Amino acid sequence: MNWWQNLPSHIDPVFFSLGSFQIRYYGLMYVAAFTTVYLLIKYRLKHEAYSYTLETIQSFMVWAILGVLIGGRLGYILFYDLSYFISNPLKMIMPVEFSNGFRFTGISGMSFHGGVLGVFFASLWFCHREKINFFHLGSLILPAIPLGYTFGRIGNFLNGELYGRTTTVPWGMYFPLDVTHQLRHPSQLYEAFFEGIVLFIVLWSLRNNLYIHKYLLALFLIGYGVFRFFIEYVREPDAHLGLIALNLSMGQLLCLGMIISGVALIILQKYIIKNNNS
Repeated sequence: MNWWQNLPSHIDPVFFSLGSFQIRYYGLMYVAAFTTVYLLIKYRLKHEAYSYTLETIQSFMVWAILGVLIGGRLGYILFYDLSYFISNPLKMIMPVEFSNGFRFTGISGMSFHGGVLGVFFASLWFCHREKINFFHLGSLILPAIPLGYTFGRIGNFLNGELYGRTTTVPWGMYFPLDVTHQLRHPSQLYEAFFEGIVLFIVLWSLRNNLYIHKYLLALFLIGYGVFRFFIEYVREPDAHLGLIALNLSMGQLLCLGMIISGVALIILQKYIIKNNNS
C-alpha cells in the first residue's frame, strides 16, 4: 500500500474547536476563495483598462458572496434533497442540533450550480441598480472565478467528502467517510485541477482578446460544464439519488444545462452584435 492512499485519514477537517463550536478548513477555503478572486480583480483594475472603482467592486463582492451562499444552499435543497428538507424545514437554515443535547453542526450541503445561479441573479440586480453593463462587468470578474473555486474543491478533499467511485488506479485513496473502505478516485482533486486551475488558465489567457472576451460568460459555462460532466463519471453519485436519467448523475444533468446555456448565450450575443452593427 502506498502512503498517499491513506492520506485523507490523517487529515483533521477541523482547524479550531471550542467546545461544540468548530472552525473547519472547508469554511476557511471559502474565505481563501473570495480573497483570491478579489485580489485578482484588484490586480486587473490596476493594470488593465477598466474604469470601475475599488469601492464598486467591493460592493459587488458583497452581493456575489450572498449570491454564492444563498444560491448554493437553495440549489442543494432543490436539486439534491428536496423531500428531506420539506420534512425537516429547519434544517435548511439551522446550524445547530438539539437531539441528545445542544450541538453545533454547521450548515452542510452546497450546490455549485445553485451558487452560479445565485451569483448570476445577484449580478443582474447589482448591474441594474448601478447602471453597469452586465457583460462588461462579467469580463472583469469571470476569469478570476475558477482559481477561487479551486479552494472549494480542496476544502471538499480536506473534509473527506464528495469522493470518487471505486478504482484500482495507483493514485486512488481511502476516505474515512466511506463505510465500505474501498480505494476511490480523489475526484475532488480532479475537479480542483480541471474546473479550477485549467479553466482559470484558459479564461485568464483569453481575458484581453478583443474578440473572445465578450463571450467569457458563455466560455465559463461551457468549460466548467464539459470538465465537470466527464469528471462525474468517476465521482460517486449522491447515495440518495444515484444515477437518474440516461444513467447520468444530477451533476451531469445540471452540467448539460450549463453547456446548453453557454451555447445559447453565444448565439444570442452574436445576434445582438450583428443587429447593433447593421
